[in-house]
Amino acid sequence: MMPTVPVWARGSISRPGDDAARRTTLWLAAGGLATVLLAWCSPAAADSGIPAQVGHASWYGEEFASRLTASGQRFDPQKLTGAHRTLPLGCKVRVTNLHNGRSVLVTITDRGPFRPQREIDLSYGAARLLGMLRRGVADVLIEPL
Repeated sequence: MMPTVPVWARGSISRPGDDAARRTTLWLAAGGLATVLLAWCSPAAADSGIPAQVGHASWYGEEFASRLTASGQRFDPQKLTGAHRTLPLGCKVRVTNLHNGRSVLVTITDRGPFRPQREIDLSYGAARLLGMLRRGVADVLIEPL
């Protein structure tokens, strides 16, 4: 006597639960792909592609308080902000004082500096953290994030 074999076991019909497993696998794969793509496309997660710069930094303070910046925000000398000629407004950069190794994360909110030998103008607050208030200028590394 021939053993009874379910129809799905002969390959003509999918096994019970296979469709659910296949759908689950597809959803997990799609979710994983979406996660990777979102992380890859996210500006915070990806390298900005803008090269680092080494140059001179200066700072500006109270005399510019409450003036509108190029980004439309009012300048607050205590905030960690900076002015750069070409970096996108809103861009975050790490500025490192090459004399003492101190670093600070600043947001580019304005245009400048307007002196040819300077690469970035920093707010009073950022300059204070970098330890450059007394000298007024410092050699810095500017790393867009």
